[in-house]
Amino acid sequence: MAEPKSKSTVESVKDAIVGSIRGTGEIASAVVDTVSGTLVHAIKGTGAVGTAITGIVSDVLRGAIQGTAQVGGDVGAAAKAAVLGVLRGTKEVGVEASEAISASASAVVKATAEVGGDVAKAARSAVEGAIAGAKELGLNAEAVATAAATGALKGAGEISTTAVNQVRDVVTGTISGVKVVVKEPFKK
Repeated sequence: MAEPKSKSTVESVKDAIVGSIRGTGEIASAVVDTVSGTLVHAIKGTGAVGTAITGIVSDVLRGAIQGTAQVGGDVGAAAKAAVLGVLRGTKEVGVEASEAISASASAVVKATAEVGGDVAKAARSAVEGAIAGAKELGLNAEAVATAAATGALKGAGEISTTAVNQVRDVVTGTISGVKVVVKEPFKK
């Protein structure tokens, strides 16, 4: 069987995260830097827009969560850092953040479920990362937090009713001093 010409985005990011965490022991900066850099490179390289960006975001974040889990790292810390990395990356390439943040939180929740992690903790951490990024970049923290919470619920909706209930419980209300208003498009 022939080797594929290039690794998938998920595998490339996972390998980069594993190498960086093993090299430095630092999860947050490894994830932020890898996610941000990979997104900037992928978006500039492909000229991706709209749904193509959400696909790239999803692949990058799956790789980040899988890599963190592989080295036994805190998936919640990785979730927060990953969403912050998405905000930094999208800001650098001038992409509208709201859709990317929603996709990020959804991807984080689903990837956390794939590795057997705590989806509620990952969802809350994703919202915290969105808030931190919004404050850092001068964005509307409530809008970004709401996009993250809504995305997390959407991702949970693709897992199970139990996951939806767990996620809704942790992303509703005030998080990091910001009121999060949950929108529920995930209901069937």
